Amino acid sequence: TIVNLKRGWQYITTLNEPLTLTIEKKINKVVAAEDALVPGELRQGQGGVDLGSEAFFEPPLVDEQEEQTFLQKTLANSQTTTTDKALTILYHNMRQQIFWDGNKRTATLSANKIMIDGGAGLINVPLDQWDQWNELIADYYRTNDMNKIKQWTYDNAIQGLEIRADKALSADELNQMYKKAKKKRTN
Repeated sequence: TIVNLKRGWQYITTLNEPLTLTIEKKINKVVAAEDALVPGELRQGQGGVDLGSEAFFEPPLVDEQEEQTFLQKTLANSQTTTTDKALTILYHNMRQQIFWDGNKRTATLSANKIMIDGGAGLINVPLDQWDQWNELIADYYRTNDMNKIKQWTYDNAIQGLEIRADKALSADELNQMYKKAKKKRTN
């Protein structure tokens, strides 16, 4: 799973085209390669999510055209920030359970592709906050109201903005930071 997640990150960070449903399918094919009934294919049957305490969420059947339209409209909305678009797609895709397996991984990578393409940082929920995040996800599944979890994610799980807040970096400075980080990883 971790190796496939790494491959998913490699895929989204090297891809020079905007997110589409076809790209989301390719992401899922990578991250759910060993887990899903049919990796990279939209769910064509009933699925569900265990919410704990004997609660169960059963998402609606997947309509490919509706998912395509939702994605296109969300990305095309000029009145919405990159971060809000990414969070909307992240949580919509998680709740809809559009794939047989790997929905959170696929949704997270898809949302981060939007964030990266828009220069808005990364969505990364700190491990010490996963319990709270999972409770918020379960609440969202029950209510279909993503406002609370989007605000929580914005406040607690968006990373990478500190560099821009400190000062505007030139392309050379960003390149030097990248080289240093890469060198650290290889040592």
